[in-house]
Amino acid sequence: MLKDIPGEPARRGDLRRADKVMSPEEVRAFLAAAHCGRTATVGADGYPYVVPNLFVWMEERVFLHTARYRGHFLTNIEFCDRVCFEVDQPGETFPYGPVECDTSIAFRSVIVFGRIAIVPELEVRERFFAAFMSKYAPQDSWGRAQGSFPRIDATILYAITPEIMTGKQTPLPVGAKRWRGANLAAAAHT
Repeated sequence: MLKDIPGEPARRGDLRRADKVMSPEEVRAFLAAAHCGRTATVGADGYPYVVPNLFVWMEERVFLHTARYRGHFLTNIEFCDRVCFEVDQPGETFPYGPVECDTSIAFRSVIVFGRIAIVPELEVRERFFAAFMSKYAPQDSWGRAQGSFPRIDATILYAITPEIMTGKQTPLPVGAKRWRGANLAAAAHT
């Protein structure tokens, strides 16, 4: 164990950098727009399992689906309904100081700690698939009937009810605020 690292142990949901915290509104907007999330579960054997999922943020919950198949994901959530869901969006890498390790990356990320449950209600499943297709498929370009989900019973719909949601971001600084831009501006004034 690393005993020489200062500070108290972190509590779930604590963020050390207050200057990077996203507001609750920013967190919800990012969840609504993010492309892919990752869901972490724990199995009876104690091993974590993380899987990428396409998802929809609706009704203040994260909805995702899998095939109706007993794999690691379903087995794990039947063992323990506590999950951690993560979405992120990397941005541009930029220098912020004169040495090579003074480098950062613009990003946004959201972590959701919560409980997951299977959603059996047909009307909720239909709303999810309509929202899912609206989010991921071009509605008019394929010329297919909308709102038809004949394989809905071949899937399992899950909803993650958040207990704690946190968002963190580093916006890309404007050019003049970056290290090279700041140096060029300073040199121009000398």
